[in-house]
Amino acid sequence: MNIVITPLVASLLAFLYLGLSMRVIRARNTERISIGDKGNDLLLRRMRVHSNFAEYTPLALVLLLTLELLGGAHWLLYGLGLFLVVGRAVHAYGVSCVPEPMSFRISGMLLTFTVIGVAALANLVLAVNAAFVT
Repeated sequence: MNIVITPLVASLLAFLYLGLSMRVIRARNTERISIGDKGNDLLLRRMRVHSNFAEYTPLALVLLLTLELLGGAHWLLYGLGLFLVVGRAVHAYGVSCVPEPMSFRISGMLLTFTVIGVAALANLVLAVNAAFVT
């Protein structure tokens, strides 16, 4: 079995993560703040966008990988991967803007939560099926 979908999704998300990281670094350099945020709203916002990505993305990727390892349907994996990439990008854009367009933030989180929930349920079904059928 070749695992190809999760690495593709993870690679796309890694590029987004690098971009978000660079935005934090640029803000730190511009504002001359090496530790913390010192109350700087721009830096705080960029840090939270970066942190939120780092908080939700790993669990979603683990669930995608285990689903792929359990033999989940390719259409489901590609769909969940697309939702995750779009959801994380839309959320990052929404939270980065001032004023914050809540529709982007909400849409991004709904897509991310959908991926986590559907992938968790699919993993559970496949794992239980494998445990009791074999």
